[in-house]
Order: sequence, then structure tokens, then C-alpha cells
Amino acid sequence: MAFHKKYYIGANIVVAVVGDVNASQALPMLEKYFSRVPGGAKPEEMTTVEPTQFAEKSVIIRDPTQPIYMEGYHRPDYRDPDNAVYDAISDILSNGRVSRLYRSLVRDKQIAAEAEGVSPYPGDKYPSMFVFFAVPNPGHSPREIRDAIRQEIEKLKTTDVTDEELAMFKTRTRADLLRGLADNQGLANDLAEYQTRYGDWRELFLQLDKVDKVTKADIRRVANRIFIPSNRTSASIETEAPKQAPAAAKGGAQ
Repeated sequence: MAFHKKYYIGANIVVAVVGDVNASQALPMLEKYFSRVPGGAKPEEMTTVEPTQFAEKSVIIRDPTQPIYMEGYHRPDYRDPDNAVYDAISDILSNGRVSRLYRSLVRDKQIAAEAEGVSPYPGDKYPSMFVFFAVPNPGHSPREIRDAIRQEIEKLKTTDVTDEELAMFKTRTRADLLRGLADNQGLANDLAEYQTRYGDWRELFLQLDKVDKVTKADIRRVANRIFIPSNRTSASIETEAPKQAPAAAKGGAQ
């Protein structure tokens, strides 16, 4: 109840109305329903942030289950000037069967059933992570997966992506944005989201400019800044045979 009273207030609401509507008819309806929401001061932004990581962390879980490998790198929230660059890296590494991780780990080396680089994870409102994960194929280990993923990361840091890869990212991003605006619900959702995030719905229509400005040099620069050992946390599950239950004593309990 305390959480609800703090955040579910008029000062913290954004309403978007989209379609063939008349303002003189729509506004009384909005007043009718939203005037019931209590007032109050807008909640303060969260100021507590995770301290900077200064050393690599890793954990290995040995368990009789499916092996998996993950590693994550800290990254800023969506308001960072390089947010579109993170999107470009994630797209080039993970978007479909032409992506680098799929072609390398799944198609060519055939060591993984699935491989992706996801950003932001688990969300983008606050500083989060750029996470790589893969599921090894039978007969292959999380360590093989780790080495293969880091080879792909190193390529990003030392060699420019191709013109085709960069162009495909920009084309897909433009198409996704335009598809989201194709109906009233999508347009309303996007307008409300950008007004809430940035305090200005017009920011929605500036996103393509930011995407178009992403360069090969930007991708190498960001990759070299965040994909470093001191910013890395890794975890893996290594399959271990289940432990046998102790045999019962012959003749029953003594």
C-alpha cells in the first residue's frame, strides 16, 4: 500500500490519446476517470547505484542438469549517449541467423544450440548489463563456449564491423520503429513511453538520428571500454552425475 500511494499518483501518470478523436470530447472523458487519481509530489528518482566493479568475478555450479554459460558486463542506462551503440553491438552479435554468434558457435563450430549477446539485461531503466549466454551442444563444455564467445568479443574490439553489418542494423532498427507506429495502439504506447522516459514525446522521432550516427569506430570504442576483465562477471553450470544414494544395510536397521 505504501508503494502504491507513493507511485500511483497524478504527478506520475502519462496518458496518450491517439486516433481520430476530438479534443473537446476526449478531455472530459479523461477528466472523468483520471481526476479520481490522488495528487501528490512526483517521487524522487532512485539515487542508489551499484558500486563500480574493479575485479573479475566468476562462479561455477556443478549440478546434474543442462550445462550453460553466461557472462555479463556492466553498462549504463538508456539515457547514455552510447545507447544506440550498445543496440548496434547486440544486433550484430545476436539478431537472427546472420548474426555473428549464431554463425560462429551454432552454424560453423556446432558447439552450441543457442548463443546470444543481449543488452540491456534485465532492463534498461537503470544501469544494467550486456550479457552473453550460450547452451552447449552434447559433448561440448561451458569452457569451450566461453572461449568462443570471447573470440567474438575480441574481434569487435580489434576489427571494424563490415559495412553490410552496420547497414543491416540501421535498416532493421528503422523498420522496427516504423512497424511500431503502424497502428494507434503502437503509437500511443511509444508516445507514452518516451514522454515518461525523457519528459518529451518528441524524443521518439529523434531515435533514428542517433541510430544513423553510429559508426564502426563507435562500436570498437564502446567494445574496448566495457568488454574488459575487470568489468566481467561469469557463471556456468557444469553437468555433474547425480550422487548415488547410500545403499541400505543388509538385514535392516540394527
